[in-house]
Amino acid sequence: LIITAVACNHRLHSPMYFFLLNLSLLDLGSISTTVPKSMSNSLWDTTAISYSGCAAQVFLVVFFFAAEYSLLTVMACDRYVAICRPLHYGIIMSSRACVKMAAAAWGSSFVNALLHSGNTFSIPLCQDNAVDQFFCEIPQILKLSCSDSYLREVGLIVFSTCLFSGCFIFIVLSYVQIFTVVLRIPSEQGRHKAFSMCLPHLAVVFLFISTSFFAYLKPPSLSSPSLDLAVAVLYAVVPPAVNPLIYSMRNKELKDALRKLISWTFFSSAI
Repeated sequence: LIITAVACNHRLHSPMYFFLLNLSLLDLGSISTTVPKSMSNSLWDTTAISYSGCAAQVFLVVFFFAAEYSLLTVMACDRYVAICRPLHYGIIMSSRACVKMAAAAWGSSFVNALLHSGNTFSIPLCQDNAVDQFFCEIPQILKLSCSDSYLREVGLIVFSTCLFSGCFIFIVLSYVQIFTVVLRIPSEQGRHKAFSMCLPHLAVVFLFISTSFFAYLKPPSLSSPSLDLAVAVLYAVVPPAVNPLIYSMRNKELKDALRKLISWTFFSSAI
């Protein structure tokens, strides 16, 4: 609904909604990578997945999640420019610049996923072939590897974590500047509009970062099948399912566009 509303409504053809459309595509892709296979296994009472299917799942999971995180960083930049440098917004966030930023997020995440999946599946698996998770996840696959052969992938995870930490610091600094400016706005209506634009993005960032960082950086002593499953659901299923609700409920323009889209759909089907 969000993708259709943004694509069809000319009033929503702005940088903020362009990035929201990209985020919706990523949410749709990420949840479609893990949940349908898990549901089919549950319906057919099986736990099997092919080697190539597992590799594809790892690649797509890393790709969609890395792209979502990169896009959330770009969206923080968009919010910063809109609130802190409004007079230069049209120049800095031009349509060409937005397309380049979105392409950079998708492209860099593709390379990142290629490196992670290629490196993970080049490691010999010396233990079992049973992944203790409802989808193929890198930490669970590393548990099946030889004791000294997984260090390359661990090093790559540490490097990616450093990059993501840099993005996180950028997001935090951007919002410190944003809230400093927002609190100086004299009109209560202006402050409310600014907060309604920023708070959904901040909620999505916090939910995504807290769950994914805990999943990949928690100490081995905390690892257990039930906890790993709960954390995997929190970062792989909950954010892409909740993101559209967070953005649509807090955004008046988007709610109006969705209402018109649904009304038009029912009217057309009635005719």
